Amino acid sequence: MPNGILIVDKPQEWTSMDVCAKLRGLFQEKRIGHAGTLDPMATGVLPIFVGRATRAASLAPDNDKEYIATLKLGVVTNTQDIWGEILEEKAVSVNQDHFTALLPQFTGEIQQLPPMYSAVKIKGKKLYELARKGMEVEREPRPVVIHELELLADEPARCPAPATSDSYCLRVLCSKGTYIRTLCHDIGQALGCGGCMASLRRTRACGFSLSQAHTLEEVLRHPDPASLLLPVDKLFGDRPALKLSEKQAVRLSHGGTFSTPAAPGEYRAYSPTEEFLALCQVEEGTLSTIKSFFEV
Repeated sequence: MPNGILIVDKPQEWTSMDVCAKLRGLFQEKRIGHAGTLDPMATGVLPIFVGRATRAASLAPDNDKEYIATLKLGVVTNTQDIWGEILEEKAVSVNQDHFTALLPQFTGEIQQLPPMYSAVKIKGKKLYELARKGMEVEREPRPVVIHELELLADEPARCPAPATSDSYCLRVLCSKGTYIRTLCHDIGQALGCGGCMASLRRTRACGFSLSQAHTLEEVLRHPDPASLLLPVDKLFGDRPALKLSEKQAVRLSHGGTFSTPAAPGEYRAYSPTEEFLALCQVEEGTLSTIKSFFEV
């Protein structure tokens, strides 16, 4: 059975779960999940976990992500993106120098008000459920970090939508929990003309980049799609490897612990035949399993 991580370049108008459902049929494998949900209208990096690799989905680094987004000025919508209901339209009198000069205000730690059309819960209710009923509730701003915010003025090939006089293409490197459409909305408000997100492409997530991704069409047409899977230990490449003896590997496979001179920290544990067995941790000279990946 196939096991590993498939980096998909998610197409527009597909939900993340749509992609998983399609791949379950392709691989004839029920154990398929994803990390880092993408909205249907967004494209880009979507890590898919297949077979035993699904055990690693909860361990995927969900910190910094990179996006390329198009901000359309002069339009404010109820969803903060171009696909929502238009609430306001204004004339745009912003030049590139004015736009670029504003970006430092949105770099570093900033406060974001979660949009009503989001999965954030207030008193047990998801905001988008309330928004669809025409309700708006009070929300508290949340801190997020924009590590890098760059205008891609001279790189049209990297932008997901054609440039226009009232559109700007941005590269955003940000922390978990950042709403790019809210960033676009807030920049538009600061410029005095309003704005919304017109396109979104994720170029990095969970430690994987767009250069490692395959289009869904490519995966579906491939004669051997299982060959596109990355081994699950790629997810833990920043941890040192620890090769176990046969006795240690057997003990580990039975859920046991054992003493080791290895320094404290997390390790990728391998069998004598270099099979990836588990993500482990060493504390006070004892090695134990965080998550196992060997065949049961």
